[in-house]
Amino acid sequence: MDPRYIVVFGASLTQFTIIGLLFSYGIFFSELESEFGWSRTLLSSCSSLAFLMMGVLAMVGGRLNDRYGPRRVLAVSGILYGIGYALISQVTEPWQLFLIFGTLIGIGLGTHDVVTLSTIGRWFEHRRGVMTGVVKSGTAMGQVAVPPLAAILILGFGWRTAFIVLGLSAIVLLLVAAMAMKNPPVKTGHASGSMQIGQTFQEARKSRLFWTICAIQFLFFPSLMTVPLHLAIHGMDLGMTAARAASLLSVIGASSIVGRLAMGSLVDIIGGRNAYAICFVFLITSLIALIFITGHWPLFVVIAFYGFAHGGFFTVVSPTVAKYFGMRAHGAIFGTVLFFGTIGGSIAPILTGLVFDTVGSYQWAFFGLTMLAVTGLVLVLTLPTVNNVGDQESQNPA
Repeated sequence: MDPRYIVVFGASLTQFTIIGLLFSYGIFFSELESEFGWSRTLLSSCSSLAFLMMGVLAMVGGRLNDRYGPRRVLAVSGILYGIGYALISQVTEPWQLFLIFGTLIGIGLGTHDVVTLSTIGRWFEHRRGVMTGVVKSGTAMGQVAVPPLAAILILGFGWRTAFIVLGLSAIVLLLVAAMAMKNPPVKTGHASGSMQIGQTFQEARKSRLFWTICAIQFLFFPSLMTVPLHLAIHGMDLGMTAARAASLLSVIGASSIVGRLAMGSLVDIIGGRNAYAICFVFLITSLIALIFITGHWPLFVVIAFYGFAHGGFFTVVSPTVAKYFGMRAHGAIFGTVLFFGTIGGSIAPILTGLVFDTVGSYQWAFFGLTMLAVTGLVLVLTLPTVNNVGDQESQNPA
């Protein structure tokens, strides 16, 4: 078998497992509320801490991947991530939940994107967008499959056993995935091939373009972290059963597959600027609709629209960074961009939970996310046009 596609399998399985479990956390909200009386602000704050650590550790993970390769980094982080989910089964106090999310789960989140997508970028120099979309479809499959499984485990065995089963399963799957990951061989006579083409991190951070991309990430990431986390409990507030509310997350996963594959293909053709713009249009439209929609079936339609944007955003960033800055320091640059996203992504879920606890509705939170997204779209329109992969202009932007 072509070794490139073994790597694609490993990267996809990593995405499937990490994000599948992350999406499932919202399914446990009602159980934790019932048993401990913990507020949604508190429960959201735990995941927000993990998102913040994801950003910090993405910078570290990107550099470790550039230096040591993906296999060792993903094996260690995958074991710790699975242990973290299993340990949630033993919590009795809020500080324990914060500790687990801020360390073990944050470590797993901090490496899953930057390591897998940087590795894919190295293997597929001329099809980065398409193959990134394929790998991120693994994420979508996890979003489809794992939350309903979590709901079934909770119903059949209770929430503590459900966390143990999910955590142990994650360890096994993530170790298998890590063993499939490696960097491409260095071609004789080519100093690390295309990996040496492009800007260093020090060069990139001096450009306005770099900071604009960081700001854009900061502005759309809050929606991507907040909507999935609060969506299931929002559906229950609107009268859905737990199983039907969990299926909303599956709809995000299914529709995001379309977004990932479509935008992965388009970003190679139309460039990052235009791909970003399309994603923002879908996101803004869906967020406006969420402010007003209360019916169950209309909500499913809106969430399908949101899912396209969700999947598209997670696909366009890595190849866009590669097109603008090259692959020389892709892990470090991409990891830093992710960090700025997780600053917004860590704050927004807490504020959303606080808004609900204060006014008993998510409408004002959805409005705030809409305003952030509109600002992000304005910044996208200031980006330069990106040529196809390999053009010198895209490797050395002004």
